[in-house]
Amino acid sequence: MKILVVAATLPEISPVYSHFGIPHEQFYSTPGFDLLITGVGMTATAYALGKQLATPYRLVLNLGIAGSFDYSIPLGSVVSITSDTFSELGAEDKNEFLPIDQLGFGKSCYSIDDLSLVPHIQNLRTVRGITVNTVHGNTESIQSVLTRLQPITESMEGAAVFYSCEQVAVPCLQVRSISNYVEERNKENWKIGLAIKNLNDWAIDFLTNS
Repeated sequence: MKILVVAATLPEISPVYSHFGIPHEQFYSTPGFDLLITGVGMTATAYALGKQLATPYRLVLNLGIAGSFDYSIPLGSVVSITSDTFSELGAEDKNEFLPIDQLGFGKSCYSIDDLSLVPHIQNLRTVRGITVNTVHGNTESIQSVLTRLQPITESMEGAAVFYSCEQVAVPCLQVRSISNYVEERNKENWKIGLAIKNLNDWAIDFLTNS
């Protein structure tokens, strides 16, 4: 069986397409791996994967960029998110947030439990992530989520990929590069180009040697 490479947007993995001579299409199948562009956000990701995972795969590799709450991680760093949480899935009870787990309607946190995947990411820093509908850019909300969940990264898709893969028992890796720090929105501080380059350098090596 093949690997399914999943990303929210084509620009995030455009160098992979170029390196392997692949047409820039939303889905493309090669002898060794398939590429799927889902669209941004949890809903688009879960819908696209819900269809595509009807095909058996030996591994799903989720690639993308992410924001970091940890300023000690240099921008452009490639990390592996081994635990990811739907940070907004639940209910408010006055000033307290009740996760969906506590409400008894499901679970909000997903993680890599398959130790056979560890060799693939042994050279990467492993971190906790959160998946959000609204990217943080407010000091108060940033402090609130840090207090509640202590995340290192945030994305808009990661936990949805883990969730989808768990439903069909397919192993999943989530590898992202840090494009910005989670702070009040300031695009001048972002390093998206560097993050994409480093992410794709890692992905090309992985896909070449896996």
